[in-house]
Amino acid sequence: MEPSIYKKNNKMHFQKVMKSLILSSLLLFASLPAAAIEIDELIRHIDRLWRGDTSHATMSMTVKTQRYERSMTMEAWSRGKDYSLVVIRAPIKDKGIATLKVKENIWNYLPKINRVTKVPSSMMSGSWMGSHFTNDDLVKESTIEDDYTSSITFEGKRNGISIYELTSIPKEDAAVVWGKVVMQIEQKTLSPHRALYYDEEGILIRTMTFDQPRIIDKRTIPMRLTLQPEDKPEESTVIVYKDIILDIPLEDSFFSLQNLQRRR
Repeated sequence: MEPSIYKKNNKMHFQKVMKSLILSSLLLFASLPAAAIEIDELIRHIDRLWRGDTSHATMSMTVKTQRYERSMTMEAWSRGKDYSLVVIRAPIKDKGIATLKVKENIWNYLPKINRVTKVPSSMMSGSWMGSHFTNDDLVKESTIEDDYTSSITFEGKRNGISIYELTSIPKEDAAVVWGKVVMQIEQKTLSPHRALYYDEEGILIRTMTFDQPRIIDKRTIPMRLTLQPEDKPEESTVIVYKDIILDIPLEDSFFSLQNLQRRR
């Protein structure tokens, strides 16, 4: 082969390899933001699923323990992450008991003694009305988006259902109840299927299952949430949403201490 032809072929080969490397690099870096955006959008979707920008819901709660079984009905309103109000409508003995959240502040109202008490941050992990749900669960003081660092740790089928498994670890400065939350989300509907809650030592404390899906405003929302404590398998708390209306006119002023008492 003549030297000029050899050099030409060698140059063409070099250019081909470089183009291939550049293209591969571009594809690699292009894929990174897309993956990050996908996770962020998934987390935001889950955090907003039951509340939208604003919401109004009616629901029932059934609590089963070793000592008793009781049921109540509730009405709830929310605006973004900072405002929520939950009022018990039945039974009669609990009617009017309410919990209000305004930004970092949370209050309980007891109508029988007409008293409003502030809930300290140390009580966020405490039981709400004797149920297996915490104060934090009811007013959603912490959110996956703001308080946890999340990643998709599994993508595929579990028990015949195609899911994304989202593992969330608390941020260093986050005042949260759980040491880790693992949520299984159905790929087809982007609806939660199951959530596992662990303490700081990595011990499974409770499991929440989601079912009875309903399409509301083009999103699939589980209308029944069943909470099962790991150490008491015979106990449970079940919330069933009767109705949810999203993105209704609702101002910040609705969530006031005065309204907390009026809503009884």
